[in-house]
Amino acid sequence: MAGERQARVADRIRVVLAERLEKGLRDPRLGFVTITDVKVTGDLQHASVFYTVMGDEALRADTAAALKSATGLLRTEVGKHLNTRLTPSLEFFLDAIPENADHIAALLREARERDAAVAGLAASAQYAGDADPYVKPREFAEAEGADEPDAEGLARAED
Repeated sequence: MAGERQARVADRIRVVLAERLEKGLRDPRLGFVTITDVKVTGDLQHASVFYTVMGDEALRADTAAALKSATGLLRTEVGKHLNTRLTPSLEFFLDAIPENADHIAALLREARERDAAVAGLAASAQYAGDADPYVKPREFAEAEGADEPDAEGLARAED
């Protein structure tokens, strides 16, 4: 039951922060921020907020500094909209989802290229030996003796 409450509080914090960031902060360092996830401790006193920023590394660093300086304002905003006795402290973490997604996409692209190369090699491949390497039953000539085994491996008996 506590897990459900944690999830509801975390979801509410995520919505409140996203709405507040959509309205904007008066900090020019803040880039295009997306709140991806919020994790709340069991006692609801600490919230870890995960976010992503579109842009280069310098913009990410500026946004991290802007969020750190606006933590008090954002905590006050969360406290107004949350119906809990205590307002949780906020800690912001840069989420690595875009980098992981790019890495996985690159790996999948490389796998597709290797599969295409193998398919190209297989299309022009030829057998190393005979076209049909499986052993077939021997065909017996009439001139040979009757004591040779036949296809089942049994010796023929003469009448």
